[in-house]
Amino acid sequence: DVQLQASGGGLVQAGGSLRLSCAASGFAFDDYAIGWFRQAPGKEREGVSCFSSADDSTYYADSVKGRFTISKDNAKSTVYLQMNNLKPEDTAVYYCAAAFDKGLNDFAYLLEYNFRFWGQGTLVTVSS
Repeated sequence: DVQLQASGGGLVQAGGSLRLSCAASGFAFDDYAIGWFRQAPGKEREGVSCFSSADDSTYYADSVKGRFTISKDNAKSTVYLQMNNLKPEDTAVYYCAAAFDKGLNDFAYLLEYNFRFWGQGTLVTVSS
């Protein structure tokens, strides 16, 4: 069975840090881009960051550039999202997802309709 297990969410004060993990299993990890998406209360889900397996490129939403860093551990089939200098507007449920990474253009890596497999989400709450 395909599984994407997101973890690491929690409550943190503004300016603090969290590291999210996404453990993948049940599919060819090396053939998929792993992305992080988030959905804040009352808002649509948005792409946050993505790690491409095709060439190890990384992608970030403008709102998180310079604060968030995505990384990948192939041996553990796990992708991490290090989130620093968190802001209250980062509060959301964070989801990891997998997209078959063949022929995707740069704009595709933060668009949810390209992502086939989804994890269950982990809640990040940033207090002011």
